Amino acid sequence: MRQDVALIDEASLEPGLSADGFREAFRNHAGGVAVVTADAGRGPVALTATSVISVSATPPLLVFSVSALSSATPTILESSSVVVHLLGAGQVDLARLCATSGADRFADTAAWTRLATGEPYFVAAPVRIRGTIAATFAAGASTLVVVNATHAHHASADAAPGDASRPLIYHNRTWHQLSELSELVPGTR
Repeated sequence: MRQDVALIDEASLEPGLSADGFREAFRNHAGGVAVVTADAGRGPVALTATSVISVSATPPLLVFSVSALSSATPTILESSSVVVHLLGAGQVDLARLCATSGADRFADTAAWTRLATGEPYFVAAPVRIRGTIAATFAAGASTLVVVNATHAHHASADAAPGDASRPLIYHNRTWHQLSELSELVPGTR
């Protein structure tokens, strides 16, 4: 069951940073890059997001935010489901396309198709997660979207060699990739 609620009463908030000051504070905070697609029945939409986070494995939930300024936001909020594409460095052109205002994100019909359930998706993404929208929360000029993940597709390592298998990162208004060379402390694999 989908829930739509107001999260924050803006009138009760203390005066805060300016928008420019807030952006400057977060500019040095890197974010993974994703593309979100949806179709509420009037045609597919897509947007690039660096706000995607996993929230829970049981149940499988993820969250992202959409800006009121994005032309894709109304369609995403009207949709019952979305596809979240977790991009690799090989998909920087897709990330840029879906971040460009006014661009026809679906002009290249070879780059995308639809799931059996109807959602549009980009075939180049190494990971895509289909899910139903479980809740939305108004938060300032954005809306937080909670997604119950129902299916995931992972490209095999053979199908996504090199840059495609390295995460795409956005940091200080520039696209980056992670690699073995960026590892500071050996982790567990």
